[in-house]
Amino acid sequence: GEDLACGELERRGYAILARRYRRRAGELDIVARDGRTVVFVEVKTREGLEFGAGVEAVTSMKRRRMMRVAQDFVVRHHLGDCPCRFDVVSIDMGAGCREPAIEVFQNAFINE
Repeated sequence: GEDLACGELERRGYAILARRYRRRAGELDIVARDGRTVVFVEVKTREGLEFGAGVEAVTSMKRRRMMRVAQDFVVRHHLGDCPCRFDVVSIDMGAGCREPAIEVFQNAFINE
């Protein structure tokens, strides 16, 4: 799913900075730039919508972990002067579909 997500983000003009950025507090699937904005991206891949859309699967605990790891990334890469946001890429690999359905939810949640 992450390869598809990176391809879609690049098609939309994002520049990929990192993939699978891991710290003790958790992991960021993708870190990208959209202009000056640093974007922290969670990728959710589903096979059908019986368990809900991917964006619905990002729990409050996952959001908090992402925010902690994002703060670490910003500090380590000296990006404190850049605006940041959290996006979710939802990929539906639904049965019988030739092409996966990819949706990008910008500002999927805010830093709480």
